[in-house]
Amino acid sequence: MNLIKRNQNTWDPFDVLEDLQTDLNRMFNRTLTTKGQDWALAFQPNIEIHEEPDHYALQADLPGFKKEDFNISVEGSRLTISGERKHERETKKKGYFYSERSYGSFARSWDFPTEIQSDKIKATYHDGVLDIQLPKSESAKPKQINVEVK
Repeated sequence: MNLIKRNQNTWDPFDVLEDLQTDLNRMFNRTLTTKGQDWALAFQPNIEIHEEPDHYALQADLPGFKKEDFNISVEGSRLTISGERKHERETKKKGYFYSERSYGSFARSWDFPTEIQSDKIKATYHDGVLDIQLPKSESAKPKQINVEVK
């Protein structure tokens, strides 16, 4: 379960639209299970994004991945992370009693409210967590303007 801090005192109608977009994205990213009998969610990494004055920071849970298993791309203010969790194939069959592991390709995208400096993005992958630092463009960073009062 992801926890999202929200201000309880204000209501923003765009929050409802954002929740709807998230639900629709999850619905359209569903795939058939291997038996083809019922629907199940394909692998989708859990994501956390927060904003700092000069950059955005994203953490994605990608346990069991190698650096070569996923891609990061930026176009304008849109970040996309894609990859594939491959099903482990063994020569002898196992008699599974229960399995909740999910496999398959994934692609997740986010539109940030400001342009990103794509040439200054830094990403690290350690212990199954992908950390991405996305510097804001210079025009998007907060600036202090001194106004003379007469």
